[in-house]
Amino acid sequence: MLKRISSVLEPKEARKLRAGDEVLISGEVFGARDSVHKRFMNLIDKGLPLPIDLSGRIIYYTGPSFAPEDLKSQKPTALRSAGPTTSGRMDSAAAVLIRKTGLAATLGKGNRNKAVTEAMKECGALYFAAIGGCGALLARSIVEAEIIAYEDLGTEALWRFVFNDFPCIVAIDAHGRSLYEER
Repeated sequence: MLKRISSVLEPKEARKLRAGDEVLISGEVFGARDSVHKRFMNLIDKGLPLPIDLSGRIIYYTGPSFAPEDLKSQKPTALRSAGPTTSGRMDSAAAVLIRKTGLAATLGKGNRNKAVTEAMKECGALYFAAIGGCGALLARSIVEAEIIAYEDLGTEALWRFVFNDFPCIVAIDAHGRSLYEER
C-alpha cells in the first residue's frame, strides 16, 4: 500500500516508516550532488551557514537535464530527466549533514555506508531509493524546478524542486533496517 508523505519530516514521523514502505512524496525537496556536498562540507568546516535550512528536509541526489534551449528558463515542462544518482558518492558528507543540520532524508539509488546508517538511526533519518534508468518518468512528478545556489555548477547546482507524488521506497529506515542487507 502506497503511503503519501510530506517532504518535510519530523524524526517522530520518519520513525513510523519502515524499510520496504512504498511512498509518494509531495512538497519542496532540494536537489544536490557531489559538488554541492563538497561546498556544504567546506562551509560546515569553516563554521559558516549553508545557503538553505536542511532541518526536516529531503535531499534528492540528482542532476536534472533539460533540452539545451530550455536550461535557462528551467520551466518544469522543459525538465527532460531527473533520475537518481548513486548515493554512495555523497556518503562522506551525508552523516555530517544528518547530524549537524537535521537533514531528515536522502533520496537516490544504491546502498549507504555504515556511518550514514548509524547517523540515520541516531537522528531518526531515512533513505529513500528511486529506480535508476527511469529519470524521464520520475521527472513527471516534479512540478517546479529552479536553481537556488551554485549556478556555476550547471545541472549539478543546488536545486529546489516541488514534488507531486514522487514514487520511491524506504530503502533504509530510521531504525537501521536496510533492504540492501536483506536480499
